Amino acid sequence: MSTMTLEREIKLEFASADEARVAVLASGATPLLGRRLQEDSLLDTADEELRRRRCVLRVRVENGKSRLTFKGPVQPSAMKLREEVETVVGDGEVVLRVLQELGLHVWFRYEKYREEFSHEDVIVAI
Repeated sequence: MSTMTLEREIKLEFASADEARVAVLASGATPLLGRRLQEDSLLDTADEELRRRRCVLRVRVENGKSRLTFKGPVQPSAMKLREEVETVVGDGEVVLRVLQELGLHVWFRYEKYREEFSHEDVIVAI
């Protein structure tokens, strides 16, 4: 399954994840996806073409599931707005290997915990 969307993103700073969770729930949001570890690998060409274009190619692994995501450059907007194309893949490590064999390399890896809430047509992530 793949999706193409316009991702709209606003980041707000809180002193802690607990403080953010209280504020999100107080807004009327309801829990959507529980806390889980996400392992992300960002890829690029040897000449950093994607970074120069301000694009991102990411392989994300979480809870045994993997996704391949391309994010286009940020578009002019009052908030961070960019095209996002994403698809579920069978094995993130295999996809990484294929992309590396095609000449891409992982230039950045990071891990984070994330939980999501829903409020009307908005997904809120902590």
